[in-house]
Amino acid sequence: MSPTKNTTKSARVEVAKTLKLYMNGAFPRSESGRTIPVKDAKGRVVAHASHASRKDLRDAVEAANAAQPKWAAATAYNRGQVIYRIAEMLEARRAEFVSLIQQIEGRSKADATREVDHAIDRCVCFAGWTDKIASVLGGKQPVAGPYFVFTMPEATGTVAVVVPDEQPLLAMVTLLLPVISAGNAAIVIAPMTNAPLAVALGEALATSDVPGGVINILTGMRAELCPWIASHRDIAAVCGAQLAAADAKALELGAAENLKRVCLFHDAPKFDDDAFWHSPFAIAPFVELKTVWHPSAL
Repeated sequence: MSPTKNTTKSARVEVAKTLKLYMNGAFPRSESGRTIPVKDAKGRVVAHASHASRKDLRDAVEAANAAQPKWAAATAYNRGQVIYRIAEMLEARRAEFVSLIQQIEGRSKADATREVDHAIDRCVCFAGWTDKIASVLGGKQPVAGPYFVFTMPEATGTVAVVVPDEQPLLAMVTLLLPVISAGNAAIVIAPMTNAPLAVALGEALATSDVPGGVINILTGMRAELCPWIASHRDIAAVCGAQLAAADAKALELGAAENLKRVCLFHDAPKFDDDAFWHSPFAIAPFVELKTVWHPSAL
């Protein structure tokens, strides 16, 4: 008698990806060892996101501060080429970003495609602004006296970019580009709910021409990291928009002690408003205007 065959097939359990941080051009795990499950629109766990800690933030600040002077010293034309390369890498991974938005947020393919295309177009826009910022924000100043006076914008330093939950890819790109186009380094605090998008953006950046440390992406809880961002004296400015009232208050009150510049775009329209977000004046909060007085003959 032949042995009975077991016809029961066990369902295969898929391996959920552990998402890492993007820091100094590499993908380290959080030093805390903590992860948070990321669920898709149907409530299924699709990944585990690294839960960035205060120590991770300090490491990102060190990487950004080390990379920022060389990035600021690069020519504006070169920075424009690098940002344009980001657009090329997003275009190459366009289908992946559309799929992630559909999976995590449950949005239609058409809606997800519009957001990705908007993010790519915004990169192209700011790639063109890099060598025009000085003309728009600076220039010769008329004064009463024998002086030639001119103003030039200079990078502020390291800027923390706090990203809201809504339109996560477009929000990350929109808040990040004005910061780096002026020669600043950035630490992006991405929403945990959309960590796969943040990591995919980091992977695109790692294969582009962005120098390591210029852009650092941490996935963490805003309520936990915002007080440390505000109090960290090596972070020169904070950028954000559409944040919860508690997070905005933590950033604004905490920064009052060290006079850090905080720009949260409280009254700004949604990120798909090109008339507002394509403007070079989105860059203005993240530059210092230096004025030089030079004696001239009458």
